[in-house]
Parts: sequence; structure tokens; C-alpha cells
Amino acid sequence: MSIDTLIEDFSFLDGWEDRYRYLIELGNKLPHMEEAKKREEWKIPGCQSQVWLIPHYDGQNISFESDSDAIIVRGIIAVVLDIFKDKSAQEILDIDVEEIFDKIGLREHITPNRRSGMLSLVDKIKYYATQVLKGHNEYSRVSSEKNL
Repeated sequence: MSIDTLIEDFSFLDGWEDRYRYLIELGNKLPHMEEAKKREEWKIPGCQSQVWLIPHYDGQNISFESDSDAIIVRGIIAVVLDIFKDKSAQEILDIDVEEIFDKIGLREHITPNRRSGMLSLVDKIKYYATQVLKGHNEYSRVSSEKNL
């Protein structure tokens, strides 16, 4: 789903109960990560819940596989991954996620801990994008060598 579609979908929902339900629905649609992939090296620091993020680089775009042990956090992950889906490294770095979260109204309606965790996830995604731009793509090779 595009950023505009995401913003539009949230704008059609009446109250925050509906938006939380939609967030949970998005989280439920997020594919579960295999337990073997939930390693410490892929864990996002700064999250109250457990969150894992694995980057995949195809030579042009970066995609991400992510999961959490918390329902609302899975929904936030689904939104973040949709924002960065099918983007080049430079496009990822150019996106202002907080502006998008403001437009869909999530920033003021998620707890400070969840917001902090969301920003940690975004920071890690942008870190991987920076590594790609610097030519450091070894994480793709490493992840595939470890049968991820």
C-alpha cells in the first residue's frame, strides 16, 4: 500500500478505537517471522516489546522482514514497513516517518514507549539504507549465509 493510501485509510476511520482496530488488523496481516530467525543480532534495541528486523537487499531496493511479540507493535511495524516498501536506499533516507505518523494521527495516540520503539525501528531501517549507499551490503550476504 502506498503512503497516500495509508494516510487515506486512516483518515476514513472515525475514532481512535477504530484506528487501533485497524492497526491490529494490519499487524495480524504481517507475516510471522520464523522462530529460528528471531536472533539477538536482528533484535531492535530501545523497544519495550521484542522486535526483530532483517534487511534484504536485491541490488536496487531494500526490503525488510520484521516481527514483534506485541499486537499493537506488529501493527506499527506493518505501517512502517508499508511506508518503506519498494524504496531505494536514498528514498528511505528521504522519508520523514514522523510527518507521516502525524498525518495519520498515530504519533499522539501511541504511548511514548511505543513511539520510542517505532523510532528505533525507523533508525535501524535508515541505518541499513545508509550502509547500502556506502557500499556496505555484507548484511545481505551474511543473512543468506545463515539460512535466513
